[in-house]
Amino acid sequence: MELIDTHCHLAFEQFAGDIDAVVERSRAAGVTGWVTIGTNTQENRKAVELAGRFENMYATVGIHPHYAQNATADDFAEMKRLAQNQKVVAIGETGLDFHYAFSKQNDQKRVFAEQLELARQMNLPVVVHSRDAFDDTIEILDRFGEGVKRVVFHCFGGSAEQARIVIEKGFYISFTGAVTFKNAENLRQVAALVPLGRLMVETDCPYMSPEPMRKQKINEPALMVHTVKRLAELKEMDLADFVDSVTAVSRNFFDLPQK
Repeated sequence: MELIDTHCHLAFEQFAGDIDAVVERSRAAGVTGWVTIGTNTQENRKAVELAGRFENMYATVGIHPHYAQNATADDFAEMKRLAQNQKVVAIGETGLDFHYAFSKQNDQKRVFAEQLELARQMNLPVVVHSRDAFDDTIEILDRFGEGVKRVVFHCFGGSAEQARIVIEKGFYISFTGAVTFKNAENLRQVAALVPLGRLMVETDCPYMSPEPMRKQKINEPALMVHTVKRLAELKEMDLADFVDSVTAVSRNFFDLPQK
């Protein structure tokens, strides 16, 4: 297999000092490409630096909604500078999180819109985080119409109706290990409905370890194979065919080199 983990936080402190072993285990499991995600200025710098160390590792730069309240003009200037690095393949993760509401809603909306504008200027795709804020997320995306290159809703946990809206608007949906959870039958039904051409897979590590590895404290890219196997079953596809499909979609979304 040659899978791509399209959303991982390899620059987080949980992997500090162990990243070489994490990458080695990932490659051995068949996950041979990674998009490590920025969430604030400090993590953006770390993600870009880390992507520069490894072949087939790429980065995004963004301000997570949790940090929107403290975002400054300097943060955006640094994001724009980092986005010019050849290893940066998207803006994000950005979006809205009204579940935890660590930042005020108006600040989240403003910072989300500013990042969409940056993505439009840089001609880069966008990685969207949306939790308990679906309608507002769609409303802000709609303002930009086709101005944003491509959009993926990462760690999707919405309803079938919300998935239909996402797909109809030409956006993409990415699933984590949550689709393997015993109590996630509704999410599995959603995954079965998402067209192959709009579907990607991620770990969101160090979070969201899939079954049967949920008791493992820290998730990592090597474990994504469990999620991929479950999704292939839901699609009633041969595993190799599903891997070929999801990897092709991931490469096209992020404009990664073709094998």
